[in-house]
Amino acid sequence: MGSPVLTGSALTNPTLVSEQGVGHRRPPFFFPGVIDEYSRIDGPVIYQHPLAYLLGLDGIALLRAFSGVYDRDFTLARLREIQTLLDSAEDLGDGVEARPITTREGYDRWAPLYDEPGNQLLDIEQPIVREILDGLPVGVALDAACGTGRHTAYLASLGHKVIGVDTSPGMLVRARDKVPEAEFYEADLHDVPLPDDSVDLVVCAIALSHVEDLGPALAELVRVLRPDGHLVLSDSRGLIGDIGLPLVRVGPGGEFGYMPTYARLASDYLAAALPLGLQVRRCEEPRTPSPLLGDDGVTLYDGARLPDPVPGDPPYIWSLHALAVEATNAAWRGKPAAIVWHFQLSAA
Repeated sequence: MGSPVLTGSALTNPTLVSEQGVGHRRPPFFFPGVIDEYSRIDGPVIYQHPLAYLLGLDGIALLRAFSGVYDRDFTLARLREIQTLLDSAEDLGDGVEARPITTREGYDRWAPLYDEPGNQLLDIEQPIVREILDGLPVGVALDAACGTGRHTAYLASLGHKVIGVDTSPGMLVRARDKVPEAEFYEADLHDVPLPDDSVDLVVCAIALSHVEDLGPALAELVRVLRPDGHLVLSDSRGLIGDIGLPLVRVGPGGEFGYMPTYARLASDYLAAALPLGLQVRRCEEPRTPSPLLGDDGVTLYDGARLPDPVPGDPPYIWSLHALAVEATNAAWRGKPAAIVWHFQLSAA
């Protein structure tokens, strides 16, 4: 086992996250960690300031109030909160810059903790995906971007012959331990090591948000899918519109890196899928349970409150929420947590 996650802050406090496991909770969508080394990949350096996130929450909350969802008192409270936050900006630190890293680097150190309880996104997405899978015929199934094999294991339990593909060796170690009878390959979504028309079912879960261009990735999945085969996709949703929240990592020298994240409209998936001969059989956008926080800042999903944010750390949104409870609940109210698609490839 590798060395513990860096200590000395709320972001990497070993009571919260360590190589051995999780103390209080693992955040549902955003997870800090340590990686061994960085590769150089193209992409912008991003600047994240905790005040920008908090003011963004208040901004979304005010837009909801402006539309009539909340009243005068709520609106005035948000305006006062904005002023308070601006007055305390120095207490939140200067923010950080981070450059892009690969998903291989980002997910390798996540692998030992990925299956721990407390990932709300997976808890929301998984029952819908499994309900779809339960209604499909048994055959050869590809779990593309299989991660630790959570869907791979379920597919195997249904009787499928399962093949898993992922870019992260660490994730694949976990998947092989979980489903020893399956075949696994370290490969990218754009280059699946399978022949044309070789599988009856493809599952690709919570992965395409890291792919900049959907078209080539979906085309590769369709290439290996037999006519009349089924494609089940799930993906995370942005906080609002096309605004995704990048996953930040801490490098070996204390530098910061992030995995690029692309938030999409439902129509973006259709624009990529329909020309490939995929037909929609089902689409769902399950919502984040509301309210997100109790009045005391405790996350209602798991009853935990994360440590206060520490200046100098990358902005850790799940700790920041407690600094603006009403704005957080308003901003996240009714927000789709995921999108789940069931496509079927046309026979011709």
